[in-house]
Amino acid sequence: QVQLVESGGGAVQAENSLRLSCAASGRTHATYAMGWFRQAPGKEREFVAAIKWTDSTKYYADSVKGRFTISRDNFKSTVYLQMSSLKPEDTAVYYCASKVLRFGITVDNLGDKNLYDYWGQGTQVTVSS
Repeated sequence: QVQLVESGGGAVQAENSLRLSCAASGRTHATYAMGWFRQAPGKEREFVAAIKWTDSTKYYADSVKGRFTISRDNFKSTVYLQMSSLKPEDTAVYYCASKVLRFGITVDNLGDKNLYDYWGQGTQVTVSS
């Protein structure tokens, strides 16, 4: 039982920045990893970034490398997505996701949305040119 709530979305012009937050509550002690996905109108939900809780390893989609940074606050059970140099193609609903820790299980690809157990409601990010 984990609840995720995203915040920080909004409308900005290209080249500006936004920071998204995802607050987790419930059984957060069992978190293996948290990630960000996004879905633009008419497109499939795609991977953006993820962070593994055990060793803080970070993963990014090629489209956001060098522009986005994922980070975490363990005390607050919160994950952030710092987005800079935003482009119109970044426009989407951004979703926070959490994967539960299960002992003895190794995860090969945190970019696979099907591996996550919980999802937030999403927050809209709109980037204008």
